[in-house]
Amino acid sequence: MKETMTTFLEGEIVEEKVEFTLVELCRVSGASQEQMTMWISEGAFEPRGDRPEEWRFSGAALRRVRTAHRLARDFEINAAGIALTLDLLDEIEALRARATHSDLG
Repeated sequence: MKETMTTFLEGEIVEEKVEFTLVELCRVSGASQEQMTMWISEGAFEPRGDRPEEWRFSGAALRRVRTAHRLARDFEINAAGIALTLDLLDEIEALRARATHSDLG
């Protein structure tokens, strides 16, 4: 039996194989389509598809969009700042994972 990776998020389990349209992702994350379009233009998200009506986002994008939405709402960070902050958070997570992995080895 093949295992699927899951992401635990605020009491929800979102499977990696789940895909969201732009409208669906906005609905479940609280972000607006305008915010998402700005974040995408800044490189914070890379949807599959050429046009907004074709865009598809992985289940893993949900956590990232919710984080972006909170940053924009709570700290009034602009789209470029959101992209930078998300990249830095990714780097911190990767460093922590490496540190944890090296502690185990």
